[in-house]
Amino acid sequence: MGERGVGSSSAFLILIFVAGLIVGGIASSYIFLRKMNSLEDQISNLENQVSQISGNQTVYNQNITIYQNATALSEIYERVRDSVVLIRGVTSSGTVQGSGFIYNFSESMIVVTNNHVVHGTTSISVTFSDGNGYAGVVNGTDPYADLAVLSVIGAPHDQFKPLEIVSSSELKVGNPVLAVGNPYGLIGSMTTGVVSALGRTISEEEFTGGFSIANVIQTSAPINPGNSGGPLLNYEGKVVGITTAIVADSQGLGFAVPSNTIRKEIFGLIKFGTYDGHSYLGVQGADMDYETAQKMHASVTYGWRVGVVVSGGPSANAGVRVDDVIIAINLTRIRNGDEMSSYLEEKTLPGETAIVKVARGNQVLDLSVVLGKRPPPPS
Repeated sequence: MGERGVGSSSAFLILIFVAGLIVGGIASSYIFLRKMNSLEDQISNLENQVSQISGNQTVYNQNITIYQNATALSEIYERVRDSVVLIRGVTSSGTVQGSGFIYNFSESMIVVTNNHVVHGTTSISVTFSDGNGYAGVVNGTDPYADLAVLSVIGAPHDQFKPLEIVSSSELKVGNPVLAVGNPYGLIGSMTTGVVSALGRTISEEEFTGGFSIANVIQTSAPINPGNSGGPLLNYEGKVVGITTAIVADSQGLGFAVPSNTIRKEIFGLIKFGTYDGHSYLGVQGADMDYETAQKMHASVTYGWRVGVVVSGGPSANAGVRVDDVIIAINLTRIRNGDEMSSYLEEKTLPGETAIVKVARGNQVLDLSVVLGKRPPPPS
């Protein structure tokens, strides 16, 4: 009995040991499988993240290709080159030349250019990119925006390849632009650059009698004599401005009248031969700054300081005084003369009432000014 009892106990212990090994193996396998599944999930997530990064990188490379690929620029040039024309004029003192571009206005093909290109001419010719030249006739001019519209006499309809004029409101500093024109008579030249500033004012004393040309685009695209009147284009080949002036001896400093001004004036130039929608405050002055404010003991260091109030003019009638500082018009902050001129040009019309906020000593006043109309430009 004792020996059989010992044998049975030993067998039972062996069975328990074997069962433990089996259960332990199963548990270990279960834990191992869970870890493997977790590792596989982590690997899958990592692969998805890598895939997304690769996808984003592909899109980024495509954007660089669109904007910097030289082939894209050459394609734009090929689309627009036949729309840009050479304008020559005869004056009492010799000849002048500039550029222009074709535009379809209500099914009438016209040439848009600068006023200063055709000012004082006794005859005009328009030459297309293929060398065919025709007589041109001035339909309308506006020296205050340096714009002119021409008709071409005798050219067949298939000679005209119009460009599209789009809004300049969406332009931002840094946007790439192209200028196409005929600098120094070098027909069909293209330059590239960016919008380097917006809302500038420039002066062409000979044509505007001291009034500024307002709300102008500043660009780094090289502009030279002969470029005047040519289109300033975005990277879709659409007109956002018309090149108009350069600063003498500057490098990379050119100006263009914005396309919104062209769109606003084109009907009047064609229908009436002129445009008289330029608002007039009847004041002269200069930008305000810190040093001037210290000398005047003024309460503001920005704005536009009134130096002269034209007798009987809109501002005089509203009570504006010399040394008033215009700091806002219709709740729009005015930091300097560029902003004041650009706001009046783009946002107002003669006959409208503008609320002009002025700083006068320690007071801030709101004055209601009924805007006038600029006097006719010098002939």
